[in-house]
Amino acid sequence: MVEASETTPDEFGAPEEVQPETAHQRDVISLGIAFAAIILFIGTGGAALSLAVSAMNGIGPGPDTIQLCALLLNIALILFGWHRLRKLSCEMLDRQAGEAKALHLAQYDSLTGFLNRRGLGEVASPLIAQAAERGEAIALMMADLDGFKQVNDLYGHGAGDQVLADCAKRIAGILPSRALLARVGGDEFVCLIPFDPAQPGRVDEVAANLINAIAASAQAGETVNLEGVTVSMGIARSDGAYLEDCGPQSFEKLLHAADVAMYQAKRQGRSRHFWYDTTMENELRIRRELEAGIRRGVSMGEFVPYYEQQIDLASGNLTGFEMLARWNSPVFGLVGPQVFIPIAEEIGMIDQLSQNLIGQALTDAKAWAAQLTLSVNISPVQLRDPWFSQKLIKQLVEANFPPQRLEIEITESCLHENVGAVRTLLASLKNQGIKISLDDFGTGYSSLGQLSELPIDCIKIDRMFISNLSANADNETIVEMITSLGKGLGLPIVAEGIESEDVLAKLKDLGEFRGQGY
Repeated sequence: MVEASETTPDEFGAPEEVQPETAHQRDVISLGIAFAAIILFIGTGGAALSLAVSAMNGIGPGPDTIQLCALLLNIALILFGWHRLRKLSCEMLDRQAGEAKALHLAQYDSLTGFLNRRGLGEVASPLIAQAAERGEAIALMMADLDGFKQVNDLYGHGAGDQVLADCAKRIAGILPSRALLARVGGDEFVCLIPFDPAQPGRVDEVAANLINAIAASAQAGETVNLEGVTVSMGIARSDGAYLEDCGPQSFEKLLHAADVAMYQAKRQGRSRHFWYDTTMENELRIRRELEAGIRRGVSMGEFVPYYEQQIDLASGNLTGFEMLARWNSPVFGLVGPQVFIPIAEEIGMIDQLSQNLIGQALTDAKAWAAQLTLSVNISPVQLRDPWFSQKLIKQLVEANFPPQRLEIEITESCLHENVGAVRTLLASLKNQGIKISLDDFGTGYSSLGQLSELPIDCIKIDRMFISNLSANADNETIVEMITSLGKGLGLPIVAEGIESEDVLAKLKDLGEFRGQGY
């Protein structure tokens, strides 16, 4: 925090700034006057004091008025100089304390007390060079919390700070004594760990312990549960071939390499660690190109809806279509949703992308027969938006599309982030006549209690259980159980991924379904 300087109000009430040069000149003049007063006191004070003492003892007339005034003036000037010198000493001490505080704030993180990025950068390169002289290597470990944004969104930044402080304590308790720890970003920590180049497994052990410690259930305050908050880590070593020397830029190179490896850990499922490899750079480059392409493609209308027909298996009648998003990219060709949907969610483009596709699909569906329905998939990210239901209803009104013909599909993963908010949102859509379908059922962790509490109109069995149904007895058992569950709850069942006559025949034997291919 920057402290206010001493100021004097002027006649308008505004503070009058004191320039450092003026204050310095004033101090020099004041001390000069005091020094001159001391010289004069030594030269004249002895005689004046001697006459004054004699006069007090009744001997002699005493000093004259000029001598007495000069003596008193000298004493006053000496006291003034001593007071000013004392004040200067206090000002110097305060300034030194302020500079030390400013330096500490510039190099350390105020929340955790660890080094920040600037502070770490000043000490990291020398440590790397010293380790090389000792025949050791430095493992730079970049740790990024998974799910931290959701904590901030749901509980506020105060709770997020508690989570960071708790995780920081856990990390500090796991690291070896010679390790160096810093917080370099919102939820990013960097650890520098010296190790024997022939025994990198020691670093793997530390990384595994850190991941387990962060993943452990804990409480932050009274309302925030850390369960579900995990950490992904990337590691780069200072003796790697990608680091040519241990010069001043070695830290930044290691930091970049660890960041690339950390991204790989997130991409491979999170809550794990990866050592940096030069081949990861190509994947990161492709990822950046995809991000740029998605941003451009949304504005250029490159994302288009495809439609998969849904059939009543008993009658063979067409009942509706599911909209499937495809990216018709001029660079990458026709790209499936498994590639671009996760990236669009991470970069905050999924809402605009989905609105564009739904708007186009509603226009297309208006030309279909009145009994045909339109199903659209909704991202878990969109369900966190409190205005999602209003946005969707607005699109229906603008397209003049009957809400009874629209069905939104949500995945089981949506139910675990904030089931109360999801229930409220779905109830709002249900009240407008929109149907709700639970997609990819069987691959998540839905409980019977959640199914009975949520306004679900339909269950869709994931295609992984359907595509090889006739050849896998376990899948057949699972489908039978889901079918019985649907009957018990009064929910129709849709089977995804029907691509053969054998699977179709088996499903007809198991019960009543709507079906669709892939």
